[in-house]
Amino acid sequence: MIEFYDVKNKKKVQVSASEVEKVTYERKTKSGATQIRYALKAVKDGVKLTKFVSKETWDSIKG
Repeated sequence: MIEFYDVKNKKKVQVSASEVEKVTYERKTKSGATQIRYALKAVKDGVKLTKFVSKETWDSIKG
């Protein structure tokens, strides 16, 4: 189980790891370097949830 914070309902929710999607966001910084952010996405009760995590946590999630 992975814990997300539901901003809409202002509470923490648990989502099964099998329902979580791993995504990365890339962007260019002002200096021209590429920054990669790692996130987990899920939908619980019709609410979209996103949680930014470290690369180590992202790598440890199966999916």
